[in-house]
Amino acid sequence: MDFIRLRALRSSFALITLTAFVSLTSGCSQNFKDVNDTMSLAFWGEDDATLNAADINQLPYASLYARVEGGPQAFMVLALAEKKTYLGNSTHTKTDNAPAAPLLKWLSSDKGMLVTQAGRLVKTLNLPQGNVVGIQSNLTDPLVLGLHKPDTPKNWQYTLDWQPGYHFGYKALSQFKDEGKQVIMVNEQPVDVLYFVETISVAQLNQSYKNEYWLSPVNGQVIKTRQKPAPSLPYIELTILKPFA
Repeated sequence: MDFIRLRALRSSFALITLTAFVSLTSGCSQNFKDVNDTMSLAFWGEDDATLNAADINQLPYASLYARVEGGPQAFMVLALAEKKTYLGNSTHTKTDNAPAAPLLKWLSSDKGMLVTQAGRLVKTLNLPQGNVVGIQSNLTDPLVLGLHKPDTPKNWQYTLDWQPGYHFGYKALSQFKDEGKQVIMVNEQPVDVLYFVETISVAQLNQSYKNEYWLSPVNGQVIKTRQKPAPSLPYIELTILKPFA
């Protein structure tokens, strides 16, 4: 790999870490039986992190760009994948027969964590602005079912927990709207996507906000999203550079 192309990631520590990561993980495949051996790589700083498409493709692990509202863009590599059949660490039992969607855990060098399931942010840890603690529902998220399918429900209900403050058990209503086709740039390439807007309403707070999703028209996977994980938390933008397989 030509590390000159990574000059946006300026610290020598970052370059040493990247060298070690590539040498240790070359030729490995990502699956559930070896997730405990998965390593993570993330760069947070004052400037946007930008990697060349060839460098991203050479890394054997799933990766994304993440940006917390008003902050720099970070490059993150998947640290762990866990099999789950429903969102969050819920005591609810999922009542439908939808396929399982893994919890994907993206870890930063300062031990911040983003957890996604089917493209939705379901948990965060150690973010300075606050964290979503968990999402629970006994119905499957339409993102898991596939919004690209015409028979997928466009409404969903769940409960939401977040901090700071004692915000637990808030009921949220989700409504998706198909806003048509778009073309976005991902990893230096134009990508055809389906654009959906999700309106989240939290009646107990008399608040609502909108999340955005750009999906693959083939399999419904989230390619890019901008979402507020909880009412008082900032928006987080994710762009999937190399999806989990």
